[in-house]
Amino acid sequence: MFDECHGFPFEVFLPLKIRSFPPRMYVVAQAYRCVQVLGADVFFIPLYPAHRLVDFVARKDIVTAMTEADSKIYPPPGAVASISDASPVHYIVKIKLFSLLAKTEVEKYESGFFEAGGYKWNLVLYPGGNKSKNVKEHISLYLAMADTSSLPLGWEVHVIFRLFLLDQNKDSYLVIQGKERRFHGLKLEWGFDEFIQRSTFNDSRYGFLVEDTCVLGAEVFVCRERSRGKGEVLSMTKQPATFKYTWKIENFLKLDEKRQESQIFKFTDKIRWKILLYPKGKDSRMGTHLSLYLALDLETLPAGFRLYVDYTLRIVDQVKDRKLDLSAKAKHWFGASSSESGWTRYVSLDSIYQSNHAYVIQDICIIEAEVIVLGIGSAF
Repeated sequence: MFDECHGFPFEVFLPLKIRSFPPRMYVVAQAYRCVQVLGADVFFIPLYPAHRLVDFVARKDIVTAMTEADSKIYPPPGAVASISDASPVHYIVKIKLFSLLAKTEVEKYESGFFEAGGYKWNLVLYPGGNKSKNVKEHISLYLAMADTSSLPLGWEVHVIFRLFLLDQNKDSYLVIQGKERRFHGLKLEWGFDEFIQRSTFNDSRYGFLVEDTCVLGAEVFVCRERSRGKGEVLSMTKQPATFKYTWKIENFLKLDEKRQESQIFKFTDKIRWKILLYPKGKDSRMGTHLSLYLALDLETLPAGFRLYVDYTLRIVDQVKDRKLDLSAKAKHWFGASSSESGWTRYVSLDSIYQSNHAYVIQDICIIEAEVIVLGIGSAF
C-alpha cells in the first residue's frame, strides 16, 4: 500500500491512547520514529483538546526536539516531562556563573519568595544533587512553602506544580510535573531528587546551560486546602545550653505583700522569662513563707509552643561564699496553659528575715535563675 503512495504527499493519522498528563513526550517520540521512515508530515492531535484544562498538540518540531535530545532526558520517577514554548506564569529565576556554585561548595540554593494561589513559595536547588538523599549524578530541584506562620493550626494545602528548565538553544522549556502533593506542617517541601542528569544539564547541545547561565521556573496551582485536627512536633535538645539571670532587689525589707517581677530576660527573641517574687507569700502561705516562681512570657511565644525546662531558683548567700545558698530545682512543661512554675513555700519568712542570716545584706536580696530548655513542642 505504501509503495503506491511513494513520491506523493499524504497524511497519517495515528490514534494514541496515553493516560498520563501531559502526554509522555518520549512515548510520542517513539511513535514518531516509527512513522517518520514513511517520509510523511506527522501530527499528533489529542481526541480531547481540553483534557484537564490544558490543550496539547505535539507537532513534528516539538517531537523532533525530543528525538534529537537522544535518550538522556527522562522525567524523574513518578513524574511527566513535556516541552512548552510558554514561560512559567508564577516565577522565573536566572542563575549566572552557575559553575561557581560547585566551586564555592554551595550545597543548596534557595530562591526568593513568590506568591501563587494565596501562599508564598520558593525554589530549592541542589546543584550537585541532594546529598541527604544520596543523589550524586543529578541536579535536585524542589518547591518549598515559605512563611507559614500566619496559617491556622492543622493547615493543609494540596497543589499541582510544574518545574521549568529553559532550553536556551530553542527558546523552549523542559517542564517536569509530578502528581498532586500535600503540603503541611511536617512536609513543607516537594520536588524531584533527580530533576535532570548533571551530564545532560552541562552538555551545550541541550541548551540548558549556556555561557554558564541557566533559567529555572515554577507554576503552582492550589487544588484544595483545609484545616485538620491539631498536632505537635517535639524537638529535644541534644546539648542544651544553660541560661543564667541575676536579679538584685534593693529596698527588700520595705517590700509589702504585692507581687514583684524581675526584668524580662531572653532565651531567644520569642522565648522570654521573668522571676516572680511574693515577699510575704502567696495564697495559703501568705504571712508565713516567701513564694518564688519562674514565669514564661506569653506575649511573644508562638502559638502552640510548649517548652520542657529544667530550672533552678536560688537566693544567694552574700556572706559565706554561697555555701548556704537557698536553692530549689524542678522540671516543668511551660506553655499557654501553664506559664508559671515554682514554690509557694520556698522559704519561711523567719529564716529569710533573721538578722544573722546572709540573704539580705544592706537591704539587698539577690535572686538567681538558671534555665535549661530540654525540648520544644510546636503545634502544626
